[in-house]
Amino acid sequence: MANSKLWTDVRPSADLARRYRELGFWRDLTPAADLRRWARETPDAVAITAHQAGSGVRRLTYREYAGQVDRVTAVLAELGVGPGNVVTVQLPNCWQLHTVVLACARLGAIAAPFVTTIRARELELMLSRLEPVAHVTMQAWDGYEYSAVLASIADRLPSLKHRVIVGGRVMPGEIDLEQRMEEADSARLGTDYSAEDPDRVSMPLFTSGTTGGPKAALHSFNTLYVGYTQTAMRSELSSADVLFTPHALGHILGQIFTNMLPLYLGAEALITDTGDPATVARLLAEYRVTFVIGAPVFIDAIAQAARLQNQGLPWLRLVVATGTTVPASLVSTVRDDLGVTLAAGWGMTETGGASQTSPDEDPPDWAARSIGRQFGGVEADLRCDGEASAGNPARLFVRGPNVCLATMPRDNGEVSVLAEHDDGWYDTGDLAVPDGRGGLRLAGRAVDRIGDGFMIPAADVEDALRQHPDIIDAALVGYGPGNELPCAVVVTRKPLTLDEVRAYLDGIEMTEWYQPRRLELIEQLPRNPTGKVDKHHLRSWLAEFLFS
Repeated sequence: MANSKLWTDVRPSADLARRYRELGFWRDLTPAADLRRWARETPDAVAITAHQAGSGVRRLTYREYAGQVDRVTAVLAELGVGPGNVVTVQLPNCWQLHTVVLACARLGAIAAPFVTTIRARELELMLSRLEPVAHVTMQAWDGYEYSAVLASIADRLPSLKHRVIVGGRVMPGEIDLEQRMEEADSARLGTDYSAEDPDRVSMPLFTSGTTGGPKAALHSFNTLYVGYTQTAMRSELSSADVLFTPHALGHILGQIFTNMLPLYLGAEALITDTGDPATVARLLAEYRVTFVIGAPVFIDAIAQAARLQNQGLPWLRLVVATGTTVPASLVSTVRDDLGVTLAAGWGMTETGGASQTSPDEDPPDWAARSIGRQFGGVEADLRCDGEASAGNPARLFVRGPNVCLATMPRDNGEVSVLAEHDDGWYDTGDLAVPDGRGGLRLAGRAVDRIGDGFMIPAADVEDALRQHPDIIDAALVGYGPGNELPCAVVVTRKPLTLDEVRAYLDGIEMTEWYQPRRLELIEQLPRNPTGKVDKHHLRSWLAEFLFS
């Protein structure tokens, strides 16, 4: 399947859809149906608390939330949006983003949210690939003119019929969403929900492209449903919980944990457009947040901010660090500063949530040693020559109802339907080993492997480096022919030498050939929008520095 125009028609086989429904992993409903349920059953319960820097806080009950979604649905319907049409959305963390996603679900359309850090070149590539009939954005935010950029590329996007603006000045040729919502007649929608389809592609989500070319993971509502419902069960979440993630709502974690999971539970979501850890810590306390999930770097910043301002978080009962390996120091930070035991989860844009540790069942420090056991229905296959071990980690493949239906590179239309390759197994690009308790331990990315023959366990070395009293942050990358030599790139409190670092590692009895052969001091490690260290950037920088 190589024609980009066919990607909107991708769906699972009837046999696969039937089997996953019989096993309870998929269902016949969409998140829009969840919203209607809670608007009927608990109309006065708070659905969203939205903190917008500069404009205060707005709290929406389920009744109000459903009404806003109906009005957005009516506007999109009047614009001709219907089944199979694509609506792209680039907004900061605001409640309006979720209303567009749910309106598309009601209409059988496809909502594609983007993070706000995407700029003109990449935005045009993504829009050219997805061919939206409408793009929803803001006039300006954080110093960037989003509507002007969209206007500058619109003539090169033949599918784009409508430029829809949320907030700010609206220019000729643009549609003021808020004004059109006031004028819309949502009663004309009726009660026909037949366009809602949880099996077809409903949400393309782009990967960051840090270790490869950016691509869209083509998810249905059902493939996303697996991860968040399993998270709810393993974390024992209910309608009494208040959920928060520091990630962008255009990212898979933002969609799952502040949109779909709260709607499934009938719970409350806290969202904010600020990344300031001190403000976030204050909001977590003020709105009695009980569940936080995010990348380790974001969790660490929030915990430190809570400590610095002596901000108690008595309602918090579970914090999950996800997406990458968890430093041992973060386990103690969360315990000491937030008063809870840290859990670790794992997933990626292509797989949604796939595994999680359990603070009730696992040792207290297990988040630093494992990504937990797979969720129900999720299969893992470790592939390597010989037995998987720290020096010989296996490539991790996954299969199950959580894996996206297909992928599509941003820069071409070569759609790959996963069920048609390798019996449905997806190569995650991660390296892993058994954790000894029925789960897995990450050993790094295959593209980041270091070593000639046996691999150096970069995650273990990085964790050990971060425990040095004068090292704030660390990454281990390869250099030399084949990237076989380890270089430690570190952020320090004071200057350090390679000999001093190796002496410290000798003191904790680290294997000699694991240890760095080179040390580079840096003010801050480069990270992508999801909080992961951009090792491709570090390797390129190091190669240019050493060999130019």
